[in-house]
Amino acid sequence: MALTYASSADKARAVAKQIDADGGRALVIRADNADPRAVTAAVERTVEELGRIDILVNNAGIFAGGPLEAVTVEQADRLWAVNVRAALVAAQAAARHMGEGGRIIMIGSALTERVPVAGLTLYAMTKSALTGLTKGLARDLGPRGITVSVVHGGLIDTDMNPADGPGAEFLRMVPALGRYGSAEDIAAAVAHLAGADGRYITGAAITVDGGFAA
Repeated sequence: MALTYASSADKARAVAKQIDADGGRALVIRADNADPRAVTAAVERTVEELGRIDILVNNAGIFAGGPLEAVTVEQADRLWAVNVRAALVAAQAAARHMGEGGRIIMIGSALTERVPVAGLTLYAMTKSALTGLTKGLARDLGPRGITVSVVHGGLIDTDMNPADGPGAEFLRMVPALGRYGSAEDIAAAVAHLAGADGRYITGAAITVDGGFAA
């Protein structure tokens, strides 16, 4: 498998090392998703070195928030480039090499269904766009037997939104389950969509949010 990173080289290499230790083969590629040429080049290098591409998971994303009056065009453009345009470019590049049974999986956000506080407009906008992108791609690629779905994660403990970060106590009250989820919760949904049991799921938005949007 191949994984890309923009700045966290050490973390990417650590993941690759674990994959190798588990008997797999990992290719690590530096690619800034804000650069469409880098996104396409990463897909092409993957095919060149690994011989094929069967599954694409678009999980890169950045966050910007704050008062509406403080939002800048530059922030909006960068979030759109990384969170939305890169997903389209990667899907387009990967689809050229995929055959029947190929899978494209987006990582979205439960903010597409519920925005619980102010200051999240830009991020919610970009993640909502992934639902439309998913449905359109599902129609475009369905005749070729390629499925496209999006997983909307809720309050997940990540570097971008740590369970011990500022505001965590308030945020913990938003999901029905009253707690943060883990990366493994999202990975389980992705694995289902990518595996044999996901072969008839396409154009779908799967929400894994502990009741965040309930």
